[in-house]
Amino acid sequence: MALEDIAAKMQRGLDKHPLADSLKFDCGAAGAITLSGGTARLADDAADCTIRISEDNLEKLIGGKLNPMTAFAMGKIKVSGDMSVAMKLSQLLKA
Repeated sequence: MALEDIAAKMQRGLDKHPLADSLKFDCGAAGAITLSGGTARLADDAADCTIRISEDNLEKLIGGKLNPMTAFAMGKIKVSGDMSVAMKLSQLLKA
């Protein structure tokens, strides 16, 4: 799944459960997805919270094959900024 497809899936989640804060998924050289203002877009913008994750692990996370808490504990994702924003991720993934 390409980052464009992941962003589209996140947009469907935002349509149902908008986030008041901004959240960025930084996939390194593969690119970034920023969620802000109810919109998911391919952009490396400043955000309240940044989640650093590989593109493969982001695909697993979105597909429900990777638990966010387990991934964090195992070092597969790194969170910087406002941790409470990252905790809202489960709402977005349910969509």
